[in-house]
Parts: sequence; C-alpha cells; structure tokens
Amino acid sequence: MTESLRWGILATGGIARLFVNDLKLNGFDVRAVGSRNEASAARFAEEFGIPRVHGSYESLVADPEVDVVYVATPHPMHAANATLALEAGKHVLVEKAFTLNAREARRIAEVAEARGLLALEAMWTRYLPHMVRIRELVAAGAIGQPRTLIADHTQLLPEDPAHRLNALELGGGALLDLGIYPISFAWDLFGAPADVRSSATFKPTGADAQVATIFTYGDGRIASTLSASNTRGPNTAMVLGTEARIEIDPVWYSPTTFRLIRADGEILEEYVSEVHGRGMHYQAAALERLVAEGRTDGGDILPTRQSVAIMETLDLIREQIGLRYPGE
Repeated sequence: MTESLRWGILATGGIARLFVNDLKLNGFDVRAVGSRNEASAARFAEEFGIPRVHGSYESLVADPEVDVVYVATPHPMHAANATLALEAGKHVLVEKAFTLNAREARRIAEVAEARGLLALEAMWTRYLPHMVRIRELVAAGAIGQPRTLIADHTQLLPEDPAHRLNALELGGGALLDLGIYPISFAWDLFGAPADVRSSATFKPTGADAQVATIFTYGDGRIASTLSASNTRGPNTAMVLGTEARIEIDPVWYSPTTFRLIRADGEILEEYVSEVHGRGMHYQAAALERLVAEGRTDGGDILPTRQSVAIMETLDLIREQIGLRYPGE
C-alpha cells in the first residue's frame, strides 16, 4: 500500500459500516466520522475505534486531519455532500450510484477538476481481484471476440413503503441501488452502448421494482441486464465470446469464483477469490494510489468522466420507463 491517507466517513448507515469494517481489517487510517446526529457519530466511532467525532458534515470536511471523505448518504444527497467536501479541499469517494442524475454528476466532476482533487465513484466491484482478472482475459482475447454480456442483480427486499429503497424522495428503487452494478459492468467491458432499450414495473410508492435493459453496440455486441427489488434471482453473470465464455458464480459482483470455458466445454481456467473481508477496501487502495500519483481523472479502471456517462445512461433509462425523482 502507498503512504496512507486519513479517511473521514460522512454518514453512519449500513453501507458505511461495511466499508469501514473492510478499511479497519486491512490497515487503513480511518481518522474521523461525521453525522448530522453527534450521538450517532459517537456510537459509530466507538464501534470502529475512530478517534475524531463530528456532529455535522460541515465539521467533518473542515477537519485538518482528514484527507479524503467517503460519502455514504442516500443518492439525492451525494452531489451536495461531495461538493461540500471538495470545496473544503478533500478528495472524495462517493457511493454508487454516483449521483441522482447526470447533471449532478457533471457538477461534482467540474468542482473536482477546478480544485485539482479526485472524485471517485465507489463502484467497489470493479476493483475486486476476480474482475481485474476478467478484464485481463477479455483484453487478451481469451474468449475470442466478445459478443454478449448477461448479468442480474435481483433481491427480495422489504416492501415497507417507508423503507429507503421504496422511497422516491430518497432515490429508492431497483435502478440506482441494484441496477447500477450490472449496468456499470456492461460499461466496464463493452463501453458506451450505441442504443439503449428499457422496460420496468413499479411499486405502489412509484419506485421501480424491476428494470430490464438491452444495450446494443455498433459491432453487434449485446448486453442484457436485469435489476429487481421484489424477487431474488441467481445473481450470476456471463460474458460470451466467439471462442469461449466466462461464467461468474453468485454473487458475481462480490468476491467469488468464475470459469473460463472453451466453446467445446473444456474449462481453461478456474478462478477463486481470496479476499480479506468483503473486498470494499480495494477501491480505497486504488484511490490512495491515484492520489499518490497525482492523478485526478479517476484512473483507468473507473474514470470520473465514465461515471458521468453512466449517469447519462441511467437518465436515458429513466426517461424510457417514465421514472422521475421529486425535485428534478
């Protein structure tokens, strides 16, 4: 690891707990935590052994002992919280989906660029060792010419209308919470789609329950994704090529196994992940390396401009399925 940066955690919800647990397991310097409720920040700090506690986000980002802020609030707050940290001179790691919409994503990118800081989307899956290996295999021609990508992220989540995932005012729904994984995966391996087709079903709250997408590309490739919050599926993924395919086991977006299988059925490679913790620390290590190298573009794995472009794709999907968030 490079010389460690000092991390500040903005918000104390479930995703922040998972991330900080991985940071602590893997030797990162978690220096401070901030919440709108000081008691919540104090409990979080006590649980994870964090020395500095802040009762507001403004106080956290002003802390001189913090170099980078992890933004773990709900989607509609990402832009304001990330901008607050950037304007205080801090690098940011912003939970996925990067923002609520592309307009907000562009704003974060503009502020980061103007201040010479790094704004990285916390799409942790891209940094996992098995995903690194899959990119290597595809780039090396191990599957021949890529033709098809298929991936689902489907969960049986609470139906309570007050639950964050069902609340439109909090950006709830399958697309931003679940669909971002397979859609970002398609962007990762296939790049920008030439055409996007989408279909969805909805919950009584107006939040999207299921979203299916088909991306097509100029050279004939197709990527198919499904996200759902009201039914649990296999949570597997496949990348098919002219000579071989890659089958990724459940849960494909977390540390898991995959096989490279030739068209005649011969298994050419079996990969088994060996990860200490959940694997969310790999994105933190990548951010620290980028900062050490003086790079503020997001790097090669997930450039900031691609996070903006993915939000543009999500905006297009929402336009097609008729989904708008309050205040837009």
